[in-house]
Amino acid sequence: MGCGSGDLARLLAGRAERVHGVDADPAIIARARELTPTATPVTYTVADAPAGLPAGPYDVITCVAVVHHLPFTEALEAFRDRLAPGGTLVIVGVARERTPVDHLLGVASIPLNIVMALLKNRGRPVPRPVSMTARTRPPDMTFPEIVREARTVLPGARLRRRLLWRYTLVWHRR
Repeated sequence: MGCGSGDLARLLAGRAERVHGVDADPAIIARARELTPTATPVTYTVADAPAGLPAGPYDVITCVAVVHHLPFTEALEAFRDRLAPGGTLVIVGVARERTPVDHLLGVASIPLNIVMALLKNRGRPVPRPVSMTARTRPPDMTFPEIVREARTVLPGARLRRRLLWRYTLVWHRR
């Protein structure tokens, strides 16, 4: 979900029989299609989440820095309902800072973010991302709020706070 230019979809294609990327932005989906070799087992769909998500079922659903742009509970319910039995939901999300600890982690993340970008680009200047036209919004839920709501919708979900304003959520459908 929120596949953008398809980097993760192409990476997952090396480990999966088929990968389906979904994004609300037609321009970024066109770019993903351009960047994906035709022999790669990846397809792309323009759809708004969560209402327009393809039916599934899916063995794995992933979202990276996407779910905070969506109605949180509705998105989790849609992902849950589209997972096959035994399937896994993996979310790397972004939480709103609220507490002094949140702000301290945020400040510590700024130089780390710069170093990671330089390492990723082998010291070259960081390229600007391809412009995206999908609606975006800053995160409005704190990590404790995310944990509480996620565990209501996805009993047994594992959530962990991460650096760079992120958290991970992993849930297995039984």
